[in-house]
Amino acid sequence: MTQAQALTTEGMASYYGDRFNGRRTASGERFDQSELTAAHRTLEFGTRVLVTNKVNGRSVEVTINDRGPYVHGRSIDLSKEAARELGMLGRGVAPVELRVLEFGGSDASGSKDLAVAQAQRLLIDLF
Repeated sequence: MTQAQALTTEGMASYYGDRFNGRRTASGERFDQSELTAAHRTLEFGTRVLVTNKVNGRSVEVTINDRGPYVHGRSIDLSKEAARELGMLGRGVAPVELRVLEFGGSDASGSKDLAVAQAQRLLIDLF
């Protein structure tokens, strides 16, 4: 498996309901449904992910700031704004491709290689 393949995976996306707006996320930030954020079970907070709706080809870049989703078969929970940009508000879920663009918590001193290796293992384990 190449590094690019390990950083890209497919799954199902859903989005947060309005009732979560203003609540604290697992990262400590307040959830704002108008921002481009998402929840993932294992990716580090601050990780940037390109999410592409496989039905219509629309993409959005989100930042991981929470944990979840906790519904079986779901890979990522998006903010309402991210779901709107993907064109999935009506249905509520969509098949997506997830591509890690930048890992949270990594810096230019070499820890990025460690973050890449960790993310590869996590993505392989999840999918």
